[in-house]
Amino acid sequence: MHRVLPPVALAVCALSLTACPAKAPPRVEAMASAPPVKVPPGCERNQAGEYRHAQNAAFRYLGEDDGGTLSLAVVRAWADGGVETPDAGSVSIVLNRTSEGFIGETRAQGFSGAGAPCPVAFPTEAIACTDAGLTLRSVSSTAIDEGCRAASSGPPPVRLEQQLLRVPPDAGT
Repeated sequence: MHRVLPPVALAVCALSLTACPAKAPPRVEAMASAPPVKVPPGCERNQAGEYRHAQNAAFRYLGEDDGGTLSLAVVRAWADGGVETPDAGSVSIVLNRTSEGFIGETRAQGFSGAGAPCPVAFPTEAIACTDAGLTLRSVSSTAIDEGCRAASSGPPPVRLEQQLLRVPPDAGT
């Protein structure tokens, strides 16, 4: 009987292990993937830097790019080569890399017919990014009512292309 006990004990032990519920495999939850970013060629690269308007070099654009959003502060250049410091009232352009393109808005201050200051935003998009600079398309003007809201009447918005040329960094600094 001593010889039978070890095989019986082994069989009972094996049966008890197989009778226990198995540990469930870890659940793999499908993570919702973000839609792919679709921007014009070259716009996926970092666009930080200084730009000047192609038709009026007095307008400068100081760009910061975190890989998802490009923010451009619009400043004026002085005759001595310096530029004004942007402040809270400065015009700015904010573009986001999205599945719909490199889109966003130009933020500025407008005025109602009575002269009251009003924040305004113009739809803006980057349509080209090259080593030479950026091409933006933006609504050029908007009508606002006395309550600083978009006017219900007025001309339809006109989109204009603006070319911003990259300003090379100073060689001496």
